[in-house]
Amino acid sequence: MTNRGFTIWFTGLSGSGKSTLSEIIEWRLKEQGRNVEVLDGDIVRTHLSKGLGFSREDRDTNIKRIAFVASLLTRNGVICISAAIAPYSEARHWARQEIGDFVEVYVKCPIEVCRQRDVKGLYKLVDEGKIKNFTGVDDPYEEPEHPEVVVETDKESPAESVAHIFAKLVELGYLEPEFPHEGEYAQLATNRPE
Repeated sequence: MTNRGFTIWFTGLSGSGKSTLSEIIEWRLKEQGRNVEVLDGDIVRTHLSKGLGFSREDRDTNIKRIAFVASLLTRNGVICISAAIAPYSEARHWARQEIGDFVEVYVKCPIEVCRQRDVKGLYKLVDEGKIKNFTGVDDPYEEPEHPEVVVETDKESPAESVAHIFAKLVELGYLEPEFPHEGEYAQLATNRPE
């Protein structure tokens, strides 16, 4: 098995499913004996980027910090999973250049569906006027132009999305093709412990 490090860089609106997918992928890769670290947007903001606001400059600084850590992990043979909104194309491009072994996954989901899910209650706070400059509402989200993978979480199950991502990782040479075929893999992903 290859021990090559790489970064899976999730991007998408709040509530699109980035954290859900990253948790499943982390679990499956660890089952295969790989070293994996997840840099979740909320956790990074609590520990690494505490004090940053949500201006464009602060958001870019946050992404650059995530990319710096991801590049260190990647070059040391770790699979790094970044799960942050990363709304601006320029910052994502910078991250791609900084990291090198970079697989961008666009977690595409209409904002109406993200609002319905509202897992963290953030859209409700936006509607109440308690949060300003919220990505996709009153601050832009720049869709990736050439991501390696696009998953549409309003149209497919988490297991199907994960299967697409793993298939692309094998195609790109980051993982050995010993992983089950998509249909089998989808079944394995749904049977993970909660």
